[in-house]
Amino acid sequence: MSDNNAFLLTRGPILKPLIAFSFPIMLTNILQLLFNAADIIVVGQFVDETAVAAVGSNTALINLLINLFVGISLGATVTISIKIGAKQDSELPDIVHTAVAMGVLFGIVMAAVGFLGARTFLTWMSTPSDVIDQASLYLQIYFCGTPAFMIYTFGRSVLVPTGDTKRPLLYLTISGILNVILNLILVIVFHLGVAGVAIATVVSQILSAVLMMRALFRLKGPCRIYPERIRIHRKPFSAIVRLGLPAGLQSVVFSISNVMIQSSVNSLGTAYVAGNSAANSLEGFVYSSMDAFSQGCMTFSGQNFGARRYERLNRVYGISILCNIVIGTALGGLTCLFAVPLLRIYLPEAPDALTAGAGRLFIIVAFDFICGCMNCTTNMLRGMGKSVFPMIATIVGCCGLRIVWIFTIFHSVFATGNKTDAYHALLISYPVSWLLSFAALFLFYVITKKKLDAQAA
Repeated sequence: MSDNNAFLLTRGPILKPLIAFSFPIMLTNILQLLFNAADIIVVGQFVDETAVAAVGSNTALINLLINLFVGISLGATVTISIKIGAKQDSELPDIVHTAVAMGVLFGIVMAAVGFLGARTFLTWMSTPSDVIDQASLYLQIYFCGTPAFMIYTFGRSVLVPTGDTKRPLLYLTISGILNVILNLILVIVFHLGVAGVAIATVVSQILSAVLMMRALFRLKGPCRIYPERIRIHRKPFSAIVRLGLPAGLQSVVFSISNVMIQSSVNSLGTAYVAGNSAANSLEGFVYSSMDAFSQGCMTFSGQNFGARRYERLNRVYGISILCNIVIGTALGGLTCLFAVPLLRIYLPEAPDALTAGAGRLFIIVAFDFICGCMNCTTNMLRGMGKSVFPMIATIVGCCGLRIVWIFTIFHSVFATGNKTDAYHALLISYPVSWLLSFAALFLFYVITKKKLDAQAA
């Protein structure tokens, strides 16, 4: 059901279509990360370590503020996937117009919250005094672009279930190139520092939103968007929120734990903040590569669940898990192997920050494949219409454990006065929480699948 043909995943092989579907998503995810990475690299090369800390320290906070709505957009993806699998095309127009309207509304809300609360949020996070002014400025400018970001995100949630993963990639490629060019011009030529990279990001987001809406206006079939019909329809809104809100709340609580970890890192000083920021940026590329196959798993499971092809679900899940493990192990290993050269791209003259960044990569990225398996299982269950338990498992297994970890193990090691040991103790909470959450999610998937098989018998 892309522009000309039905995009159905309920018959035939799985591996090759999953790779063909997920690979453009992987490249799209990587390009999205390049927005922030380009900001950090440019200020690291042409400004200073403090500017790197100012831009990088905002990542966890930005994710906290926008992930609720990004999670809700997954509800639109799942809802559309299920309707396509069930061949209920007549219900799609109201769903897609509601999704776009939600993107506009949520974008405006986040712009207001982020702009007005920037400095307050950063103060709550114990942002170092030599960083907070630049960090606040970056954050305020960044959030001026969230309406465009949300329009692109919810527009993408309409395109992807139809099998069109290439155009989102194309649009982010174009806007990503613009972002890099503007970064260099505004920082090197006009000496705008963190303000320059923030402006470049906003302009790029606006371009990607314009291109996305242009594509949606020109689609053929029931997923085409008509400007005069963009509004929130009650029934589709309820369906999207029912499936997406647990994912959004999961992401929010997940981000809260990351903000608390970022606050703990901030308490260690600027070198740790800068090194952690650079390593977190590199880690994001590994994570996003795996997450593309997790998103593919969600669309594949959603269509097969909607078509009641329950016998295919284990194959979808197993192949998706395998892809996550292969990609996570390969990319994670390469990132650790070339840790210092990669970090020097961000931090050319900051040896203490380099040491901190390398520590994060060796502790977290080496085990990122566990995170990939956890996310894959979560999205598999979402495609099957199960969003509440993944939310609970992640909140308890990841977020709850990390918060307890901060107030017990981290604080205990921090009290000894050894910042490096405290930093490493903090980071160990990531792989431990991933493993516990994955175990719970896998068990729930097995139980859910057995119930579906019994219903179908």
